[in-house]
Amino acid sequence: MNTSMYAIPADSSPFALNDDDAYQRWREQKLAETGLPAVVEINDPGDLQGVEQQTLLSTCERRNFAFFRIKEALGQTESALRALGRRFGLLDLDQNLCAEDSGLTAITVKPTDTDHIYIPYTNRPLGWHTDGYYNAGQHQVRAWLLFCAQPAAEGGANEIMDHEIAYIRLRDENPEWIEALMAPDAFTIPSNTEQGEEIRPDHSGPVFSVSPIDGSLHMRYSARQRNVIWKDDAPTREAAAFLLDLFKRGDDHIFRYRLNAGEGIISNNVLHRRDGFRDEPGAGSKRLMYRARYYQRLPVPREK
Repeated sequence: MNTSMYAIPADSSPFALNDDDAYQRWREQKLAETGLPAVVEINDPGDLQGVEQQTLLSTCERRNFAFFRIKEALGQTESALRALGRRFGLLDLDQNLCAEDSGLTAITVKPTDTDHIYIPYTNRPLGWHTDGYYNAGQHQVRAWLLFCAQPAAEGGANEIMDHEIAYIRLRDENPEWIEALMAPDAFTIPSNTEQGEEIRPDHSGPVFSVSPIDGSLHMRYSARQRNVIWKDDAPTREAAAFLLDLFKRGDDHIFRYRLNAGEGIISNNVLHRRDGFRDEPGAGSKRLMYRARYYQRLPVPREK
């Protein structure tokens, strides 16, 4: 593990456990953001206008995610979405195993044996997670974009929770849990092997970490009970159980939204999940999403 990727929070940070004043001020601002944010209308993703860009960035600065709607049908969807990412300075794409040549990933039910190993390429529910939780330190997914080209005939809604809200819920319950989840061996993903070849080695790291570049909070998480190894100590086990219970009982900062064609989400890799769904390909209702994952975080909006 590259430990330089994981900073110890500075004393003036809201994520420093010894600075309760900074935490309480930040906490009050975070919890004041209630309700589902409005969908931002975009005319041309390749020529994003100032007010469109500023609104999306401002929403993401406060909430870590924003919804958008592209008014006109896209001719070249993948190139248009890459152009949209570039307008935010998102350049370094995470080239996962199932990405297309463009670097984006088409998420739809696929008949190939390889893709069917991975739940996103089936119509089954997808549990709570952050993207790229299995990536090594220098390849952490800091932001992602999800775009709906075609919704399913039924189902497929997403639920979203700002990972900073999850941090607040944990810290308010027991600050020792935060300390445990910031340990460099809190969360381990075993190696991935296909047809006898190791695709990815074991990788351990923290659940919560603070960027040494901008002081932002990052989260690695999966609610999967298989292929995830939590550190075997009481605070880590208790924190992991608390998160599962939080998702089960719900929270007023968990937001549910079913993307329509032409709509999307851009985020600083917040927690999210997906309902199962039903396609009707014969009626033109076969769910198709495009996803781009980036190693950069969305920039803070500039003052006008």
